[in-house]
Amino acid sequence: MVLMKKALGVAFFFLVLAKNLSLAYDNPLPLPQANVLPLELNEQFEFRKFDIFINAELRPRATPMVTRELMVYMERHRATWGAIDGEETNAKTGEFFTFFWRAKRQADLTLRFEYRQSNLKNLVQAREIQYPAARGSHESHFDILGNDYSEDGRVTSWRALLIENQKIVALLQSRAWR
Repeated sequence: MVLMKKALGVAFFFLVLAKNLSLAYDNPLPLPQANVLPLELNEQFEFRKFDIFINAELRPRATPMVTRELMVYMERHRATWGAIDGEETNAKTGEFFTFFWRAKRQADLTLRFEYRQSNLKNLVQAREIQYPAARGSHESHFDILGNDYSEDGRVTSWRALLIENQKIVALLQSRAWR
């Protein structure tokens, strides 16, 4: 009986470990058109912080810079983990956006990421993730990778919107957004 409990405990541990090591999110595809929505900010919803990681080809005197910092080195290799050849590495090269936000009450929310890229000038693109019955703290990921990044260029400005009932209830944007 004790041996069976240990075996079940070990199996459960490996199941949880495999789930956490697998890719925890799907990168949403760009929307065909981003509708303009009314602004109705609500204190029940808030963005807490954000993180942007750029994993691009390293060039001298360019951004991102060549570094000997082990944490940056590890993060760059984590982003391209599993790539075998140059084509797969290029498919995992780009910009990674992570948003941390909170909903103080339960609501059906949509997180929309709107952005402009350097080669597309003023064209606004958007990606969305749906959160039915969201409440509490959340972490959301949007990645601009592969051809989207290499052909259209770096993201020059962006904004993140929390949408409830076709109304913007929380907003976070870069300084360059206009």
